[in-house]
Amino acid sequence: MKTCAATALNVTAHQAANPPVGTGTGAAVFEFTNTSKQTCVLQGHPTVAGAGNGSPQHNAPLKVTPTGTATQVKLAPGGKAWLKLTFVQVQGEADGYCKSGATPTTYPTMVIGLPGAGSHQVALDDGVFAECDNTVTATAVSGAALS
Repeated sequence: MKTCAATALNVTAHQAANPPVGTGTGAAVFEFTNTSKQTCVLQGHPTVAGAGNGSPQHNAPLKVTPTGTATQVKLAPGGKAWLKLTFVQVQGEADGYCKSGATPTTYPTMVIGLPGAGSHQVALDDGVFAECDNTVTATAVSGAALS
C-alpha cells in the first residue's frame, strides 16, 4: 500500500485538551485527513519546524524526541490519523519566560513532515504555537484520536 501523498492530505491542528502546566501552547494535536479517492498509509514520527513569520522559507527546525512505536496507519478516503506534539512550556504571563533562561519563541504556523508524505504548513485553530528551547516531544502517527 502506498504512503499518502502530500496532496492527498488535509492537516489541521488544535491545542491539546491535556497540555502540561504553563501558559504557552503546551501541546497540540495534528489531524491528517485523507482527501483522495485511494486508501493510503501514514507511518512514523514527524519532523517539526516553526515557520518564522509564518513563512516556510524561514523555518526553524525543532529537535524532536519521538515517543511511542511507529506503526502503519491505513487511511481510507476520508479517514483520519493524529499525532501529538508536546512543547517545552512557556511559564508566567504575557511574554512569559523559559525555565532554561532561553527566550520563548512563538510561531504562527508549524511545518510538519511525515516519512514519504511530504511537509505541511499548519496553523492552530486558536492562537499561535509558543515554545521554549526549540525542542518538542512527538508521538508517532496514530489511528486513534489523541487529546
